[in-house]
Amino acid sequence: MARNSFLKLASLTNSSPFANLLDSCIKSKLPPNDVRTVHASIIKSPFSNEIFIHNRLIDAYAKRGSLQDARKVFDEMPHRNVYTWNTLVTALAKLGLLEEAETLFRSMPERDQCTWNSMVSGFAQRNRCEEALRYLASMHKEGFSLNEYSLASGLSACSSLSDVNRGVQIHSLIAKSPPLLSEVHIGSALVDMYSKCGHVDDAQQCFDELCGYRNVVTWNSLITCYEQNGPVEEALSVFNLMLRSGFEPDEVTLASVISACASLSALKVGREVHGRVAKDVKLRNDIILSNAFVDMYAKCGRVKEARIVFDSMPIRNAIAETSMISGYAMAASTKAARLMFTKMTERNVVSWNALIAGYTQNGENEEALSLFRLLKRESVSPTHYTFANILKACADLAELHLGMQAHVHVLKHGFKFQSGEETDIFVGNSLIDMYVKCGCVEDGYLVFRKMVERDRVSWNAMIIGFAQNGYGNEALELFREMLGGSGEKPDHITMIGVLSACGHAGLVDQGRRYFSSMARDFGVAPLRDHYTCMVDLLGRAGFLEEAKSMIEEEMPMEPDSVIWGSLLGACKVHRNITLGKYVAEKLLEVETSSNSGPYVLLSNMYAENGQWEDVMNVRKSMRREGVTKQPGFSWIEIQGRSHVFMVKDKRHPRKKQIHSLLDVLIAEMRPGQDHAETRSLSSKEMVYSSSILWDNAM
Repeated sequence: MARNSFLKLASLTNSSPFANLLDSCIKSKLPPNDVRTVHASIIKSPFSNEIFIHNRLIDAYAKRGSLQDARKVFDEMPHRNVYTWNTLVTALAKLGLLEEAETLFRSMPERDQCTWNSMVSGFAQRNRCEEALRYLASMHKEGFSLNEYSLASGLSACSSLSDVNRGVQIHSLIAKSPPLLSEVHIGSALVDMYSKCGHVDDAQQCFDELCGYRNVVTWNSLITCYEQNGPVEEALSVFNLMLRSGFEPDEVTLASVISACASLSALKVGREVHGRVAKDVKLRNDIILSNAFVDMYAKCGRVKEARIVFDSMPIRNAIAETSMISGYAMAASTKAARLMFTKMTERNVVSWNALIAGYTQNGENEEALSLFRLLKRESVSPTHYTFANILKACADLAELHLGMQAHVHVLKHGFKFQSGEETDIFVGNSLIDMYVKCGCVEDGYLVFRKMVERDRVSWNAMIIGFAQNGYGNEALELFREMLGGSGEKPDHITMIGVLSACGHAGLVDQGRRYFSSMARDFGVAPLRDHYTCMVDLLGRAGFLEEAKSMIEEEMPMEPDSVIWGSLLGACKVHRNITLGKYVAEKLLEVETSSNSGPYVLLSNMYAENGQWEDVMNVRKSMRREGVTKQPGFSWIEIQGRSHVFMVKDKRHPRKKQIHSLLDVLIAEMRPGQDHAETRSLSSKEMVYSSSILWDNAM
């Protein structure tokens, strides 16, 4: 039997049968032992020293996961050619053993185009993109021809680095070889590179130039380009064009389209895509698409439909669970979001961020802070998104102490407030917002100055922070600095801050100039908010008729309750009862009948002018309309404990001491009014003054 086998081996005229066997081992994904069996036969054959079959052995061993055997064959070969070296270099590069591949590359007696391609591709695939581009540049410098494989790998590296400059250089090399421009592989790589660098027009142009040479990957690259860079509507337009052109979308296409539907709240299109997927057996249970549908329905406010998709998933992961948490939070169902979070078997920081953001979005800031403490106890490393939400919660609660603690955490995590792959400028913006809302303008300004980079939001936050805290001149000085050389252009929010600053600083003429020139100088057309700021500015300065004229004659839009309320407040300050009554009537026309604000302001104006009959008439009108004054409340934190005071609430344990001190303070605030003068007040005035005093006290 053995003799017959030997005779059969001896009768072979070439090594092709062995090469075919090794190819079968690779294609059938057979274990390394089967390759060893073929190897044993080769050793007994007349081709035991043939370079060609040994090269195929190295390739087979490497591709079937036995690099040790591949290396042994390589080391024992008495003679090698460039293909021998290339086979092992390629194997090492594909397996990510790049240092070993480099060592072998340097020791090669000669290299060819394939050798360089393997190095460029290996480094690009392992996201070591700078080294990939260095190899590509050296390959070009050494005079080797760059083909579709090396160029596509170079473009992939530029995509990962978002390096459009080197991407354009590679594009120029491709343009010098017209046949490459018709290579769909190269065309798709160009579209992808420009897409990931944010150059949408260039991506579209490359796509257009591929007319007749497109495949599904090309279409996917352009759809993803619009989905990630905008305008997102174009992603759906390209998808429709793809279908009309006869291309069948794959899971990558559909995932991008579903994401676009989520961003646009395009529920109808999303449902159509869902119907297409439901009919496809291969895609029906695809976990990536299922996650995308849960996210899409949640962002469209269809939590029940998101839950149906979620419950039908055979395998659920943290991505789907996090989407459900965000969906419940958007629907103000924070209890359901917390329940979903609690049931998660594996949580990541994205899940924590989703629930913390849900609490802050719904005004449950104490819960957000409590969850952050739990996150720290469980040793989860917070991200910049975590801190942005926590700082927002601190700002809304005016929790300076906790905000400062969060600031310490931000510093410990090394945030520098700069742009990049993971931009963290918005964390610095959140810090500014927190400090200015807590009244610590100097600390906010210090953060602003220490930021490595600032964006428009940074400037806006600081300008508005100055304005809202009474630093009008400082706000305007910062605005002038912004215009001077920051590279940022004012927007409608900037101008709200500027006009507010003019109002707080009493700079009426300057406010008028900024308002009249904002469209011409900055390209910002006045919105309702800007008119509100101007009415407030004019009202504070006593130009009540001018403010009224602006509302009724100059505003291109209908005035709302805010702008009429601002003017009514100014009428009260300047004791213009006639105009105040007119404004109050206008305010009641646009305000809901349940709001007591206009009634109370008008009543207080009458009271300050001693018109007690009119006060009573306003109160009667409130009762007739069923309007009740909502009780106000305030709070103060002392030694870590919050003390809340509501109107007419006498439950505080130290209420007697509080009211005694209030009596002293009120007496000090009215030094010119003695006890006798107080006695001379009318009974109606006494009743009214008493109610105001106690309302404000508690």
